[in-house]
Amino acid sequence: MIYLRKANERGHANHGWLDSWHTFSFASYYDANFMGFSALRVINEDRVMPGEGFGTHPHKDMEILTYVLEGNIEHKDSMGNKENVPAGEFQIMSAGTGITHSEYNPNSDKGLHFYQIWIMPDTTGITPRYDQRRFNTTESKQLILSPDARDGSLKVFQDMTLWRWNLKKGEEAQYQPEAGRNIWLQVVKGKIAINDIIATTSDGIAIANEDIIYFVGDEDSEVLLFDLPPVTA
Repeated sequence: MIYLRKANERGHANHGWLDSWHTFSFASYYDANFMGFSALRVINEDRVMPGEGFGTHPHKDMEILTYVLEGNIEHKDSMGNKENVPAGEFQIMSAGTGITHSEYNPNSDKGLHFYQIWIMPDTTGITPRYDQRRFNTTESKQLILSPDARDGSLKVFQDMTLWRWNLKKGEEAQYQPEAGRNIWLQVVKGKIAINDIIATTSDGIAIANEDIIYFVGDEDSEVLLFDLPPVTA
């Protein structure tokens, strides 16, 4: 099964200071067919106007991943962290027993563009924690998240991995998931082909019950691949 979630079919909310696209049901956007995918609960693509941002708000028992594409985020949280997350870096927080945080665009003349991704943890009530990292963008394939933080990846409290592919035009890649695993591909930029399906910037692809996944860059592309646990009833 390969299902294309087109970018323009996502939920959309424009608040003036925030332009947000929701892959799954979020806030006032609700679609019973898109409540999440395996352990993925939220994939929001957000653009924040200069000098604006999200005020202090709470989270609990959620793994929150942020990937900055343009601009930078000024982050503050109840753990005492005050950090700058520039374009190209990944940030992860375990909300665990509960945190509050704020995220602002500190620039007066530059917009902020980022993905915020919520992953349901396999363990609740953990001690909140924070980490961020820049990965070498010259490598074609990189491990970003893993449950054991192997090979320099960020730790996530879930049986999943996140890979980033940087594909040149015409470059082919393949991924062989273990039986029963679910795969989500998010096209950050560019254009890729998976079998007869063409996916472009901001499209998502849900994949299940496929022995091997082949994809090729129709142009220079960046893709996030989430290898996720089986869906349980």
